[in-house]
Amino acid sequence: MNTRDLEAFVAVVDSGSILAASARLHLTQPGVTRRIQNLESALGVELLDRQSKPLRPTPAGREAYQLGRRVLAALEDLRSGVSTEQEVRGEFRFGITPFLADIALVEPLCELRKAFPRLRTRVSTKWAGELLADLDANRIDAALVYLPGGNEPPASLESEALCAIPVRVVVPRTLTLPKRVTLRELSEHAWVLSQDGCGFRHVLRRALEKAGLPFDVAVEALDPLLRHSLVARGVGIGLTAGVMLKNSPYRKDLRVIEVPEFKAEVRAWLVHRVTGGRLEAPVQRLREALRRALHAFR
Repeated sequence: MNTRDLEAFVAVVDSGSILAASARLHLTQPGVTRRIQNLESALGVELLDRQSKPLRPTPAGREAYQLGRRVLAALEDLRSGVSTEQEVRGEFRFGITPFLADIALVEPLCELRKAFPRLRTRVSTKWAGELLADLDANRIDAALVYLPGGNEPPASLESEALCAIPVRVVVPRTLTLPKRVTLRELSEHAWVLSQDGCGFRHVLRRALEKAGLPFDVAVEALDPLLRHSLVARGVGIGLTAGVMLKNSPYRKDLRVIEVPEFKAEVRAWLVHRVTGGRLEAPVQRLREALRRALHAFR
């Protein structure tokens, strides 16, 4: 089996097309197709569903993709371990949850790219549960996620809590609510929240369900500024973190109210598989950069 054939297959699955994979590998489209065919011939199975757009792996292809990524990563580690060069090469796959991507991605990513110019960093944004599953399946190398309260990442993964983020209830200034309210009073209003999978939403739903109160979501919106805008316009009430509200253009139209029964927080975790080899230094640099980026929450 030729590892270049395996690289071509992985590139097609990652990008979803022969065209994108050929650009990534600096090959012609027929060249990429030929390599995929060579790998299928060597394994004796069809690896791609050629009727799907974007191209998707067959069930056998999904298994080959996961195992193939591990083989390619091990080869990168081998090259780095015996190379006389000091530069870290290869690919670093990093996942981050949407909220944390808004506040803690730009500077750490730029620092990582500057420190390791030969390392290809690929970033995906998903909810914590999906990213932890991707880590377990070796689809990514590290992730920054936030989890409710006392929840922790699986013990099979290396993890470090970087900061705690208080969850605040925010309402439009035009809404005649006192500064301190009960959960029952809040439950009379609809919510403007992120989609299911968000840690903030999880802790709210859990608190309302524990109290036997309704959980009514008026609007689901991923963008925090869109949520602030909708709350400011009276569409519903919402949740936020202090720094997000402080930097929001809608902060003058919103106010935070206290809910003594709802003292909640989420924690940001850097999670990764056991490091070693070529990714040890990038993960450490990323950890330090993320600590600085998240300093505002401490």
